[in-house]
Amino acid sequence: MKEMKRIIKHVLDTRGLGLKIEPVIGSKGLPCKRPSGFIVYLCGFPICWRSKAQQTVTLSSAEAEWIALSEMAKELSFIAQILETMGVKVEYPIVIQVDNTAAIFMATNVATNQRTQHVDIRTKFVTQYTGPDGILKILFVKGTDNESDIMTKNVSGNLHKKHIPKMMTNVNEGTTK
Repeated sequence: MKEMKRIIKHVLDTRGLGLKIEPVIGSKGLPCKRPSGFIVYLCGFPICWRSKAQQTVTLSSAEAEWIALSEMAKELSFIAQILETMGVKVEYPIVIQVDNTAAIFMATNVATNQRTQHVDIRTKFVTQYTGPDGILKILFVKGTDNESDIMTKNVSGNLHKKHIPKMMTNVNEGTTK
């Protein structure tokens, strides 16, 4: 009863106060768990896709893209193994399109610097698969041409309409919407 009275007194004494919740517009450098997503196409059809919050906190969009790239590389390696087991010939290198040049640089260069040395070692395996004889080839794609952005970002209606036909079809008509 004494504790309850103390809490009630505190609430009455501070009734003019409240929590200050104000977003800081344009703040940079704040770590956060970013959404990552990718789409894997086989013969022009989406066969695998993912959109979820990353397990690790990243300090920049380049790190977030690098981690998403590593997740996609693991998935592609698995899909290629399944296809080869089924007797399907896989053409190498498998092309991955990324819309962040810093992430491409980090993925294709073995050397680390002070800004990238803290990134989890599990993403380093991407560098093993890229290169002249690698099974992966990473190409830059403009953000407006990156289909997976509709799963991870708030994009404009026009951009959404641009990418949806490649991924979905109208089952009632059998044609692309």
